[in-house]
Amino acid sequence: MQTYFNIRYEFDKELVKNCIAQQIKEKGADYICVADGVILDVANRNSEYLKVVNGGMFSICDSSYVPLYIRWIYGKRYKQYCGSQIFMDVIRSRKYRMIFMGTSQVTLKGLKHNLIKENPKVADMTFVELPYKSVEDFDYENIANEIEADGADIIWIALGAPKQEIFMSYLKPHLKRGVMIAVGAAFKFYSGVEAKRAPEYMVKWHMEFIYRIFKEPKKQLKRCGMILFTLPKLLIEEIMRKYRK
Repeated sequence: MQTYFNIRYEFDKELVKNCIAQQIKEKGADYICVADGVILDVANRNSEYLKVVNGGMFSICDSSYVPLYIRWIYGKRYKQYCGSQIFMDVIRSRKYRMIFMGTSQVTLKGLKHNLIKENPKVADMTFVELPYKSVEDFDYENIANEIEADGADIIWIALGAPKQEIFMSYLKPHLKRGVMIAVGAAFKFYSGVEAKRAPEYMVKWHMEFIYRIFKEPKKQLKRCGMILFTLPKLLIEEIMRKYRK
């Protein structure tokens, strides 16, 4: 693991998979954050949220720009590992029992239908709609009991950042085992009934944010504005951190 921009990242995909397997084997409960530009921005403006993001196993890098910044500053080459990728990698591995929590019944139904094509075992897995409420108001003990009764190894959470990361941190003390992974919009991408991910060429050329702005202009313009406001300070601090080392 390496810390950049105050976030503990793990960029090695194989090591991510091995850490998940080891955590499940050891029977403890923990979580993984999928850190995109929104999480990077909010975590560096809110110290309590930063503690939540760094309070799990590690974060994988959902931002295509963070590896570019690291290359410019440190000369190191890393690749993005976004939420939709780790989601499908684990699904296709067919190694784990999983539970899917969040979003609407319509989305969950479409998600299950499509995931069965990738992993037939999903047909026997549980999909749970979480009610729309403040993150402090969930009954975490009952949610943990439901997960324990299900026997899930992987708990997928899709509530959107920063809510889903806080949700995992609140749920962790109630769980005896399992790895929670917050995947944001991945449920929507693979449901076939809501937003789709940007075309591959836009992802490759770091233009996915343009696609998202086009799809959700009000929401995404606000997010991008806050990221651009925070970014210069983050870059300067990281450059200074490099020379202090």
